Amino acid sequence: MHRRLPSAVVLASILGLGSLSGVAPLNTSAEAQTPTMPSTLRYGSGLMDVPVSSVLPHLQVTGTLSGFFSQLGRRVQIDEAGAPSGYGPGRDDFLADGAFAVGLFDRAEAGLTLQSFGDDEEGGDIWGLFARVRLWEPVDQGVGLAVGARWIAGPSFGDGVDYAPSRLGFPDERLRTSYTGGGGIDTDFSPYVVATAFLRGWDGGRLPPNDMTLTFGLGRGMFSEGAELDFYSDGHANGWFMGAAWHVDTSPRSQLTLMAEHNGFDVNIGAHYDWQGMRVGAQYLAANHDWPADGHIGEYQKPKWGILASFSLCPTRPGMRCTPRPMQRVEPDTIYIPPPPPDTIVIRTGGPVVEQGSPMTLCLATGRNVEVRVTAAGDTLIGPAGTRLDDLRPVVDFAGSYAGASFWYQNDEVMIFEGADYRRSDETFPVDCDQLLRAGVYRGVPVFAVSSGSRPFDVLFVPVEPGLWTRYERGF
Repeated sequence: MHRRLPSAVVLASILGLGSLSGVAPLNTSAEAQTPTMPSTLRYGSGLMDVPVSSVLPHLQVTGTLSGFFSQLGRRVQIDEAGAPSGYGPGRDDFLADGAFAVGLFDRAEAGLTLQSFGDDEEGGDIWGLFARVRLWEPVDQGVGLAVGARWIAGPSFGDGVDYAPSRLGFPDERLRTSYTGGGGIDTDFSPYVVATAFLRGWDGGRLPPNDMTLTFGLGRGMFSEGAELDFYSDGHANGWFMGAAWHVDTSPRSQLTLMAEHNGFDVNIGAHYDWQGMRVGAQYLAANHDWPADGHIGEYQKPKWGILASFSLCPTRPGMRCTPRPMQRVEPDTIYIPPPPPDTIVIRTGGPVVEQGSPMTLCLATGRNVEVRVTAAGDTLIGPAGTRLDDLRPVVDFAGSYAGASFWYQNDEVMIFEGADYRRSDETFPVDCDQLLRAGVYRGVPVFAVSSGSRPFDVLFVPVEPGLWTRYERGF
């Protein structure tokens, strides 16, 4: 049963909408929003070593420290021609890397990678730059496309030889740009093109909200170079790389990502936990390589464990907190076919028929206004005959999804929308659908904003039940 609200409440709701003169028509488009990606080990956002088609949001800054444990009893050595010449001392190290990245205009991402600091005897400093430009990203499910590149300075051992950077980040005196017998590797510049498919996971049931991403790309440089070096090239895929990830919302402010990838040489498996931009991760690297009976002879073909710690800051969001975001949910349009007229013909005689009830406009969760009549007793009448809606339920009811019966609404939970926190007001009121545009979906319920507003929205409007809405305000 619906009640007509006092005119004072209606006036308050209109004032809450702000100035509505010159409002644009209803717009149901949603801003592109794909799931928050974890941090790569050395190159900004992505999987572990594989880039993706999405980029960091505008002005989001991410810093990452990562590393892996290398324990070897011996290391294969090579001669001037690049051929194996024997074995040298082993190593027992933790090899660390760092990276900083920033998002630009929701279209690009750029950053700095720091992979080694030391004197010339240890390989000197290794640093580099990376960037990626998003060419296309879907609003809902679909495929995104991006191009990017990585440039890494080669190590220097102070002997006048040009050395090439390795895919694992540490200085390696065995990797040279040329050998006396010809050939060499060119890994300082690594351009690539990458496509990512964004897919909604299994919504509903006991599973929390979740998304899946599948990535496929082709690159040069570190993605392909080194095929002629046996100790380096095992697992070589001619520059092709791929990855898959499952992004699970463990709470409104946290996300767990499980992922696997092939970076052109190695199969890596890992997990990444993100709580409001504070991130930790663990990886099992080079899982596709064998465990030889006589022990490993190099860092590249030995499975190893890695760890990661990362943080993100979002200056455009309250408290600079970077809450992980799920993929945008866009509800399909529903077509409602009216029932056929009854077969019974009623002939009225006498005076004119007096319609019962007062006219009233309801704004539904579909974003459309409907005209009904409400009696003094509070009954809603629909159709030319003025049929009581309660007499037709549950066969006939108003269209749309509403928050009134949702547990998150009843528990007065904070709504996290597009990375920002919104707090609900206590009152409900009617609105005019012509003054609103649809901004997205939150847990199956459409979310609206003022037509003249722009992202990030300060106020959102959520349908509670047909004709009654409530405000959610950003920041508290």
